[in-house]
Amino acid sequence: MPGHFEPLPDGGAAVALDDVEISIIRSLAVQLLELIGPGPGEDASDDPLAELFAEGPSEPPKDPVLRRLFPDAYSDPEGVPANPEAADEQRAYSAEFRRYTENDLRAGKRENALAVVRCLDALTPAADGGAVLKLSAGESRQWLNSLNDLRLAIGSRLEITDEDDTEVLYRLPDEDPRKPMVMAYLWLGGLQETLVSTLMP
Repeated sequence: MPGHFEPLPDGGAAVALDDVEISIIRSLAVQLLELIGPGPGEDASDDPLAELFAEGPSEPPKDPVLRRLFPDAYSDPEGVPANPEAADEQRAYSAEFRRYTENDLRAGKRENALAVVRCLDALTPAADGGAVLKLSAGESRQWLNSLNDLRLAIGSRLEITDEDDTEVLYRLPDEDPRKPMVMAYLWLGGLQETLVSTLMP
């Protein structure tokens, strides 16, 4: 179990984490929460209908990490539309789609990251340090989604766009300031991969 998730009989998953690993995951999840920001109802009125009918932004986020987490729904795969009219049309469709979906997407990502923090905060430390994290099937899915978001965020900061970029990062010297982020990126990838395997029938 150390370092990777294993399936539990009830459909959940378990992994042994040491104190440093717990601290790293929690810190990254909190940073993700801060980046995503509060929900529309968390800093506005107490009217539950206000959030229900709140429209989201129509412009893509300026932060590259948020752009990676909330990409345009309609865009040319190569990034260069065949003609200017197509580009204008794609922007209009993307703006409309974003206005009606981004708030819900943010809420989902926020809830997943909160689930990570809550699960870690509820751990019972072992006598020799660390703890065994046990997730229900539902929590496993939230963790899987949040691990994916964390890797997207780190990958964006590292400017990883394809597999070739990852290969270069493997060979970074230890003194490179990006090395800790690269190690976190790779480690989270391993956790994510083993968690996926526990959810497969």
